[in-house]
Amino acid sequence: MPDESISLEQLYNQSIKKLNDGQIIKGRIVAIKPKEVLVDVGFKSEGVVSVAEFSSDELEVGRELDFFIESIENDAGMISLSHTKAKQMQGWNKVVEDFNSGNLAEGKVKRKVKGGFLVDVEGVEGFLPGSLSGFKDMSEKDIINQAFKFKITKLNHFRHSIIVSRKEAIQRQRQEARQAIWDNLKIGQIVTGTVKAITDFGAFIDLGGVDGLLHITDMSWSRVSHPSEIVAVGDKLEVMVLNIDKTTNKIALGLKQRFSDPWQDIINKFPPGSRIKGKVVNILPYGIFVEIEKGIEGLVHISEISWAKRVDSLSSIFAIGDVVEAQVLSVDPQNRKIALSVKQLEANPWLEAESKYPVGSKVTGRVRGFTDYGAFVELDSNIEGMIHISDLSWTRRISHPQDVLKKGQKIEVVVLSVDGANRRISLGLKQMQPNPWPEIAQRYPLDSILEAEVVSITEFGVFVKLEDELEGLVFSSEIEPAQMNSLKVGDKIKVKVIKVDIEQAKIGLSTKI
Repeated sequence: MPDESISLEQLYNQSIKKLNDGQIIKGRIVAIKPKEVLVDVGFKSEGVVSVAEFSSDELEVGRELDFFIESIENDAGMISLSHTKAKQMQGWNKVVEDFNSGNLAEGKVKRKVKGGFLVDVEGVEGFLPGSLSGFKDMSEKDIINQAFKFKITKLNHFRHSIIVSRKEAIQRQRQEARQAIWDNLKIGQIVTGTVKAITDFGAFIDLGGVDGLLHITDMSWSRVSHPSEIVAVGDKLEVMVLNIDKTTNKIALGLKQRFSDPWQDIINKFPPGSRIKGKVVNILPYGIFVEIEKGIEGLVHISEISWAKRVDSLSSIFAIGDVVEAQVLSVDPQNRKIALSVKQLEANPWLEAESKYPVGSKVTGRVRGFTDYGAFVELDSNIEGMIHISDLSWTRRISHPQDVLKKGQKIEVVVLSVDGANRRISLGLKQMQPNPWPEIAQRYPLDSILEAEVVSITEFGVFVKLEDELEGLVFSSEIEPAQMNSLKVGDKIKVKVIKVDIEQAKIGLSTKI
């Protein structure tokens, strides 16, 4: 039973909320008129608020919203409320909170003004300087009336105005995104990234604010000469996290690790002695690399190309993309190496070389190439022999084999020696003729006086022509310095024979007669 001493007026007053001017309270819309909205806030009278203070989605009977008490009782005896001021006060309080805490605030760009943009942040008007907007290369339609995150940089309590920065907000968001990536990354995880840059040693992958390095060795199980063979800037890749070093902020990524290692069980796939077919994928001075299957390459060393022919240029024999057949010599799974041979598929002609080319026999061949010390001759069975420069002529002083022979020239030579084990045949061109030096020694007896033509002047003496393809040497000790200094090619001088060396095929001369 209620206390009968309490009057009805007292009970009514107790049921009414205790309200004060400047307070924000909850109110419920009870009626919507063309220009006014009646709001029940639990007070003795209902409040009247202009329709203009509400958005279209807020105008609903029964809807509960926040209102600012401007006055407990206005001239009409009613409570004076404002929905707009409530939102403004709450917005300002939120802005102050975000400013003090450093949190980012969301706002909408209203319009462009001199020096920047006006932004609505929680109902508070803010200024966004152009230099802090971060709107470079963006059109106005992508900016005006669009929502963005901002950092509140300055606050004016008196004017209830703020200055904001989108540039700093972007930096903060990037930092947070980077930190989130660092916090969530795990070794072995598959992540998606975009190729940002390519170098000679790999590619940098943007994982969404954090860069990782995809090293060239982790791009493919196959040999890769340059990262651009596998990836291009802008490519989207799924890669595996191989290593994370938070101390140095480095992330190692792998592409090939997403696929099974083709080198597993390689010995059973390609045992030594087996024959394979593959495609030439690289040509280097020392050999050719042959792709046996995807991710598996073997090397045919230059010494394993031919039993007989001397190979100077592999690119003159092979081209990238050529299909070749070879024999597996050895397999090294640990170092991922397979040694191949082309010549092992053919019979070794050197096994019969000694019987086929006996010493002293005459053979026909074709000049195939030169070095400073001799010429290489291809014989009938594609075996190569060499004529040393000293075996080109009995009498002629030869500076280079090309002074006597031409590439492709067909010649007959004498076999001087055969070494099948080391795959060498020594040939002689001058031996096709009898040795003339015993006869030369008779034609040029010691102390005989001759007139000779100067053909070459060196530091150690003067070469003179005695007859066609026969020269003698006047050592510098056998000619007066003054005479030697005055000589020129083509001069005629008198000389005396002082030495004839049949074994060395040399004639020594002197001007001291």
